[in-house]
Amino acid sequence: MNGRYLLDTNIAIAILEKDLDLEKRRGGEIEAFLNTIVVGELFFGAEKSRRIEENVARVRALTLTCPVLPCDLETARHYGAIKQLLSRKGRPIPENDIWIAASARQHRLTLVTKDGHFGDVEALPIEHW
Repeated sequence: MNGRYLLDTNIAIAILEKDLDLEKRRGGEIEAFLNTIVVGELFFGAEKSRRIEENVARVRALTLTCPVLPCDLETARHYGAIKQLLSRKGRPIPENDIWIAASARQHRLTLVTKDGHFGDVEALPIEHW
């Protein structure tokens, strides 16, 4: 498998929990990225856990493996367009997921997720791992 991917939060959690082996997937020479929204959600999960320091360290380690893409003005432009299209369709999705989709579209990455609602976002390649 070859490609460039943005990992959704649920995929990043699966990697952190060792339910998904990113290195095995990388055997096919993929590039996997996170964005600041996903990392924020991961840190939130770590902060509300019983093992805060251990989980924060695991999140930090994942950010060393997968480059983190920032949200910027271009991400915001994609966010606005996606939110408007979803609003027109009457198919809202969670705010953070709009930012994640915007980042994937901005950087021309395939979004890897377990969530079906991303299918309502036009021009967003998606894979379910």
